[in-house]
Amino acid sequence: MNGVGAVAGAPRVLIASNRLPVTAEQRAGGVRYRRSDGGVASGLRHVARNWPVRWYGWNGIASTRPESAPLEVPEDPSLVAVALSASDVTGFYRDYCNGLLWPVLHGLTDDLPAGSPAWQSYVDVNERFANVIAGEAAAGDRIWIHDYHLFLVPNLLRGRTSSRGIPIAFFLHTPFPDPEAFAKVPQWRTLMTGVLGADLIGFHTAEYVENFLAAARELGHAVGDSAIMVGDRRLELVVRPMGIDADAFAHLGNDPNILAEVSRLRACHRKILLGVDRLDYTKGIHQRLLAFELLLQTHPQLHGEITLLQIAVPTRSDVAAYQDLKDVVENTVGRINNKFGTSGWTPVEYLYDTVDLNTLASLYRAADVMLVTPSRDGLNLVAKEFVATRVDGDGVLILSKYAGAAAELASALLVDPTRIKELAEAYYRAVTMSLKERRGRMGELLRVIRANCVTEWITQFVGDPPAEAVVVPRTT
Repeated sequence: MNGVGAVAGAPRVLIASNRLPVTAEQRAGGVRYRRSDGGVASGLRHVARNWPVRWYGWNGIASTRPESAPLEVPEDPSLVAVALSASDVTGFYRDYCNGLLWPVLHGLTDDLPAGSPAWQSYVDVNERFANVIAGEAAAGDRIWIHDYHLFLVPNLLRGRTSSRGIPIAFFLHTPFPDPEAFAKVPQWRTLMTGVLGADLIGFHTAEYVENFLAAARELGHAVGDSAIMVGDRRLELVVRPMGIDADAFAHLGNDPNILAEVSRLRACHRKILLGVDRLDYTKGIHQRLLAFELLLQTHPQLHGEITLLQIAVPTRSDVAAYQDLKDVVENTVGRINNKFGTSGWTPVEYLYDTVDLNTLASLYRAADVMLVTPSRDGLNLVAKEFVATRVDGDGVLILSKYAGAAAELASALLVDPTRIKELAEAYYRAVTMSLKERRGRMGELLRVIRANCVTEWITQFVGDPPAEAVVVPRTT
């Protein structure tokens, strides 16, 4: 992963996240690694452009020896696989992180599991990460921990590395709810203490910072506007939403192969509404479909003129709630198509699959309207990627006011996605909007995105890169 610009021999940035930016796959002849193109993974790869990096995370394959020494990824020794057993994958990842923390962090507390599912597994995995990182960390390094899977790691590392004076940053990629909601997690005090071991904590929005400060106040800590006193130590909080590499997406938007696919898509569809989401209950896909159905009911002149392309990326498919959501979404797609479709027109074209970056860029570039309508989302990088890809300055972004990105992207059409009628009206406004208004809104959105690029986001948490740059081999 280390590439052109990283400084040989410079202090390192030690990144920790639940998953590595590659996924191991067991195939005939051994394990192969597939690059992950998710927004967070892609963004963090930019650290390696200027810093030597060690990145710790799970590789996606359950280990029979979780206590064994971590393994470097053969294709890229800067990536270090921390082992998770099958019971860890069930307990730590599925039951505690996804079954309890994920809904609570998104403010969904009505149907939580009873008791404390797999708390000890969560503790064990966090201890494992801390032990691996502490065993390699050296004076001059900088540590950057990511997301709710590793809430305990900052404080564990503080205890293990304090003599080395290593700064520890933490970034939360989800929302942080109000203290009353967070207190639904039985171990919320222990989780807060874990995060408070960091020197700097980052969030996407001011709302999340305010909620975190309120939770720290509940623990009895002295709290300021953007700081918390933990004993005699001052911990800083910062609002710094994650950025993207806008230039890279603009390059894709001008790529001749992408443009050829855009021409094909536009030849098949008069107007395209696009949704690209993981199939998760926080993403609002079902409500989005209901609004599209209402649009077709109330504006029959749009029949045959408009298509909703919905990409639903599989996730947590072994969990019953996600299986149920898949059934609901697919049944709704079928109902809409049966109700309104003709021999020459399919109102909703639905794909339950992953898509590569080039396909994604083609869809962004071809769409007339981008639908980013989650019921709650930490940020949502798809909204930013869509804008950056639109080098033609055209298109409309419909964005949920409950997505963290709404705090930045005020020139989008902001909606309450739980109000189906309001959402359908936003669709109609978007598809009938004048070119002048579309260009004005998109120009402002692009200005905001370029002002907060991914490199600015990185610098906030690991500081300025070393001054001297040399070429080191790029391995992924």
